[in-house]
Amino acid sequence: MPDYKKENGTTRVGDALRWLVKQGKEVAPEILKIAGNVTGIEALELLADKISTNKTLSETDKQILLEELRFDMIEMQETTKRWQYDMQSDSWLSKNIRPLSLAFLTASLFLYIILDSCLQGFKIAKEWINLLSSLLLLVYGGYFGARSMEKISKYWKQ
Repeated sequence: MPDYKKENGTTRVGDALRWLVKQGKEVAPEILKIAGNVTGIEALELLADKISTNKTLSETDKQILLEELRFDMIEMQETTKRWQYDMQSDSWLSKNIRPLSLAFLTASLFLYIILDSCLQGFKIAKEWINLLSSLLLLVYGGYFGARSMEKISKYWKQ
């Protein structure tokens, strides 16, 4: 299953809700607010409950939204499983690839900053700066965001 969020920047259920609104259908603001803040499986389950009990959506629209939501949940669960399998692996590299990527990109950033400030003729193409900044945002957000979500979910389970 392709990584939908990575390719489109949104969840399937979020896209389906936006499509319904563009069609002129009424969607409860509470549902739109929850869909805009989806950060995990628990949020998707809450959204599924709100969609199921909503009285303004037709049964067909509810079924479409719930099916898209099911796909989003499967994708999140599979990503979590992949990370768990990485941590269970005997391979040192698979356990440390995220911190190593973070360290490499951070070191690259500092190297470019130092070279840019020390060497008179040193110039970095704008495309490389955009690529590095995008990668850094993705890796920092993924690494620290995922770690935070793991800790929060452990706290909620207790």
